Amino acid sequence: QAQLVESGGGLVQAGGSLRLSCAASGRTFGNYAMGWFRQAPGKEREFVAAVSWSGGSTYYADSVKGRFTISTDNAKNAVYLQMNSLKPEDTAAYYCAARRGRVTRYRNDYDSWGQGTQVTVSS
Repeated sequence: QAQLVESGGGLVQAGGSLRLSCAASGRTFGNYAMGWFRQAPGKEREFVAAVSWSGGSTYYADSVKGRFTISTDNAKNAVYLQMNSLKPEDTAAYYCAARRGRVTRYRNDYDSWGQGTQVTVSS
């Protein structure tokens, strides 16, 4: 499995921005897909965005489309989630995930997970 470490979470006011980072190691990621998921208290972990390691394919949840952007930096073995126009309902722990193969939005398709980083959006 890949090792994934998230960073960049924090407290931000509604309308603000944050950029989450995921440092990936332990594998050659050329044929991997990377995803961001989030989990709010009392709710199931849900899909946010996913990208092929090359950056050629991206998927977004409808709730974040147009506000969030997922990207990769192959030289740094990193994945980013730029989050703009944040809303209180975006408050959650955000998790980076990896899988070998094509991009999907299904949580169970991913076999490597980070520990998560908390994002809190105040109204």
